[in-house]
Amino acid sequence: MATPVIELTNLTSMRGGVRVLHDLSLVIAPGQHTAILGPNGAGKSSLMRLLMLEDRPLAADGTPPLQLFGRASWDLMELRRHLGVVTGDFDANFGWSTSRGRVRGLDVALSGLFGSQGVFGNYEITGAMRDQALDALQRVDAVHLAQKPLNEMSAGERRRVLIARALVTRPGALLLDEPTTGLDMVARHRFMESVRALARAGTTTIIVTHHVEEIVPEIQRVVLLRNGRIAFDGAPEEALTAARLEAVFGAPVIVGRSAGYFHVRLA
Repeated sequence: MATPVIELTNLTSMRGGVRVLHDLSLVIAPGQHTAILGPNGAGKSSLMRLLMLEDRPLAADGTPPLQLFGRASWDLMELRRHLGVVTGDFDANFGWSTSRGRVRGLDVALSGLFGSQGVFGNYEITGAMRDQALDALQRVDAVHLAQKPLNEMSAGERRRVLIARALVTRPGALLLDEPTTGLDMVARHRFMESVRALARAGTTTIIVTHHVEEIVPEIQRVVLLRNGRIAFDGAPEEALTAARLEAVFGAPVIVGRSAGYFHVRLA
């Protein structure tokens, strides 16, 4: 059996003296494209902090409560070579402290090799590194943004360049947290189509969101979170029903589907 990308075993987490995640057990295998869906306050942000090693779960006896790629202990930079991460918040902050946003798209992609926000004079950039960065931009159809400064890009262009940054090390999985925050309708569609292409090409894709519309058709599994617990775990057709979503979000909804995407509106 292949080593899981993510393995949670009775994972519990506290924040500010309050228990925010309750005994979560979950295994995501390589190639198993998964969405983790829930309302604000469900525990998604707490889970993201754990997966990004910003927080630590409560100690447990025996089996480690959190393992990534089969390991409970990681150096953060080493983990970034295996798990690419893109968040809406990161887009809002990235690069604007670096020459006031004038960092180019190619430098953004290259910076994923160093864990930095831009490429600075003390870095030695080889031809192989540039080829890696250009390849990552190519994978998200963003080579034309290589020389374009961040402060001249649209929000959708910036987001695609940040995916390239996450992909530059050829990670085993891509973790997207509320990935279309701040994007308009057209940019959101183009961005999610890029995500679909990556999933079809074999990059294990994990989307953490409260937007049903961000669950691309390639997603094979949906985990519903409610009050820090897993409320349901199964195929999208079983998870994204009006009854299950009403139970999780606390409001009656009508669910539709077109072109492989699910759509939800209040009843």
